[in-house]
Amino acid sequence: MITKAQVKHIRSLEDKKYRSESGSFVVEGDKMVLELIQNQIEIKHIYATKNWIDIHRTKLKITTPLTEVIDSELERISFLSSPNQVLAEVYFSSLNFNEISGHALLLDSIQDPGNMGSIIRIADWFGITHVYCFGQCVDVFNPKVVQSTMGSLLRVNIRSIQIDEVAELSSKSKLIGATLGGENIEQISKTEQMILVIGNESKGIRHEIIDLCTQCVTIPKKGHAESLNAAVATGILCHALLC
Repeated sequence: MITKAQVKHIRSLEDKKYRSESGSFVVEGDKMVLELIQNQIEIKHIYATKNWIDIHRTKLKITTPLTEVIDSELERISFLSSPNQVLAEVYFSSLNFNEISGHALLLDSIQDPGNMGSIIRIADWFGITHVYCFGQCVDVFNPKVVQSTMGSLLRVNIRSIQIDEVAELSSKSKLIGATLGGENIEQISKTEQMILVIGNESKGIRHEIIDLCTQCVTIPKKGHAESLNAAVATGILCHALLC
């Protein structure tokens, strides 16, 4: 049975401040929790229904703290509208960041959790293993972001950086900025190593980042829409630049 203190703690992890203090975040659902286990990612605590525990007990480490919960208890700690059998609290430190090799994304103040999660999934789809977050990006360990990544968060190295680090990256890799007034993406040659820069949903890429870009590109349009969703644009650009 889950305690009131445990409920309060898990619910507090919706807030970035408490995630930082505890050094952990929440992962929910059968698929994502099983990925944690399969990838040997250190789990702080698992809360699961009896049915889930009975099916997967042999996959769990003996040392992993485990609390059996009933459906109503899972609903109290879940951030989903329809909780799915299991919730895990995971240590940040279990996700390692390595040096960049190949292609990467640089996100400038992507603030919508759905966009952030989708962009991380897109990076995973195209084999991009590094995503850099600059400015006022939504926290990637926000529960809404974690769920929308559909497990890709576990396979993509994500790191927040400052302007001096962006400048350092620009000295090592080609920065390509996604803008409305850039060169037609269909006419851009593919490169061995580049960092695609995606800007804020409404303001685009800030000037100090634009100044560090080797070139800017745009997706040609035929209709009258003012702009594309940041995640949609990322998918189109990744396909054009990498495939």
